[in-house]
Amino acid sequence: MHPALQGLITIIVGVSGCIGYFYFSNQFLDKVLFPARGPNIGRNINRANLVRPWLFLFPALLALGLYLAYPVVETLRLSLTERVAGGGYTFVGLDNYKQLAIEPKFWEAVRNNLFWLLIVPAASTVFGLLAAQLTDRIKWGNLAKSLIFMPMAISFVGAAVIWKLVYDARPMGQEQIGVLNAIYVALGGDEPMTWLTIPFWNNFFLMVVLVWIQTGFAMVILSAALRGIPEETIEAAIVDGANPFQIFFKIKLPQISGTIVVVWTTITLVVLKVFDIVFAMTNGQWETQVLANYMFDKLFRANDWGVGSASAMVIMLLVLPILVWNVHNARKEMR
Repeated sequence: MHPALQGLITIIVGVSGCIGYFYFSNQFLDKVLFPARGPNIGRNINRANLVRPWLFLFPALLALGLYLAYPVVETLRLSLTERVAGGGYTFVGLDNYKQLAIEPKFWEAVRNNLFWLLIVPAASTVFGLLAAQLTDRIKWGNLAKSLIFMPMAISFVGAAVIWKLVYDARPMGQEQIGVLNAIYVALGGDEPMTWLTIPFWNNFFLMVVLVWIQTGFAMVILSAALRGIPEETIEAAIVDGANPFQIFFKIKLPQISGTIVVVWTTITLVVLKVFDIVFAMTNGQWETQVLANYMFDKLFRANDWGVGSASAMVIMLLVLPILVWNVHNARKEMR
């Protein structure tokens, strides 16, 4: 079947299924389970109204349970077991976590993830804030925002391929197709650099890719926040003799601090789960390993489901506090 036709059929079946579910479930609720007739009509209507929200939520709860809750429980179970010869599993308790603690590659991944956490959210937020402020002050700001936001439309793997070409190195004497090496050689460099194989610094070259992608996201959110600042506060600061830098740092920033924190934590979640960029560009070689790529190596290359699942649980435990904190802040703002 042609992919376009297959996609069209999927859309038709999916939308029709959703409409049919909500229509027939309502009919069943109102005419069979709690019919709006007879001496108990008032009580039945109240019961139907109590059940209806759960009826609408059921597909989402089922999907969350099937694709989120069950995998978490199963991963936790696998992290406490070990494969045995001939098939099957045996319970080993915390041995897989102890194995993690003595593997240098795991600690390399933890160290690199820490570097990513320190640099990528901060750089993306700062560049996004700078872009939001500057593009709001120029006539062609909307075009500039579109160009800055464009990398968000590219998949992480696509962005990795683009930047791998930027870092590409050809032998001396050949034409350099990598932009960075072309500039380096043109400025008098002795020999093209294999940027992604330079220990420690190659991590920063990988981080550039994610900063490039996430800056557009930060810019859009922060631009909206900046436009929501009451003009009266800015006008009052101007009347009091404040210069543009004072207006930005002392008037605008304090009023959008909540939005900055949300952007920061959202990018932090992306960083903790970063996988595609490292996998596509270095595959964790040359001291660029990160937790998600380490987990992939253990699960699908080494077939070590116990240690791989344990590393997945470590990632989840690192992400969980940030998720809880975000939910707490969101509820606090809604009050």
